[in-house]
Amino acid sequence: MLGKSVLHADETPVQMLKPGAGKTHRAYLRAYVPTSFDSLRAVLYDFVPSRPGEHCRTYLEDWRGKPVTDDYASYKAGFAAGITELGCMAHARRKFHDLHVSHQSQIAAEALELFGALYGVERDVAQVPADERRQIRRERAKPLTETLHRWLIEQRPRVPAGSGTACAIDYSLKRWEAHIRYLDDGDAPIDNNWVENEIRPWAIGRSNWLFAGSLRGGKPSAATMSLIQSARLNGHDLYAYLKDVLTCLPTQKNSQVAELLPHRWEPAK
Repeated sequence: MLGKSVLHADETPVQMLKPGAGKTHRAYLRAYVPTSFDSLRAVLYDFVPSRPGEHCRTYLEDWRGKPVTDDYASYKAGFAAGITELGCMAHARRKFHDLHVSHQSQIAAEALELFGALYGVERDVAQVPADERRQIRRERAKPLTETLHRWLIEQRPRVPAGSGTACAIDYSLKRWEAHIRYLDDGDAPIDNNWVENEIRPWAIGRSNWLFAGSLRGGKPSAATMSLIQSARLNGHDLYAYLKDVLTCLPTQKNSQVAELLPHRWEPAK
């Protein structure tokens, strides 16, 4: 995973019991996923006791790629160490979408049309090689981003400070450089939606198990879910995969353990 030049990164809060306190505090589950353009289908979950960036830096070690993130401060500490942030265009679009749904905002409708043109280009380049994707983006998407940027700047003085529309515009402008970096890298996605799908099982799980008992419980749960969700991404029957892995693992040579990983495992014929 850490050999990839681009990784999605996202997180979701998980309640964890405080030792000896009889109450919970907020811990976090982080997910790291290669992009949809990558042939590797895998997800790595990391359970951490708090949000600060040292957990992210420790987990990623010396990785110097490009994380696709959602403006979380916990990731920013790594940017000065040679990591280049890629923004999430979907988060910028979503703020205007919410305005349009709640207030039928004309400005939001115009913004959605401009964002929609960018996503139209992405649909056209989803299946082409990275070099070709980059070239098409430069030819078709770059002029669209320039139009969107001008439009955002023009609209900002026309809306009241502190309004929902102003906040949506300010978010896009503040994150602009990160949002458009995907134009120069054919391996980079336009948004972070790919990893958000892998966060969803944990969001659903919270309704059932409510909290983690401890950090010692959360860490192995994250490792187990990494295997399960990666197996799903590779289209495996979960029962068949886990049964075979648990059967083989006690006698598997250390040098061959990697063969049991979901993206390398093959069912017995």
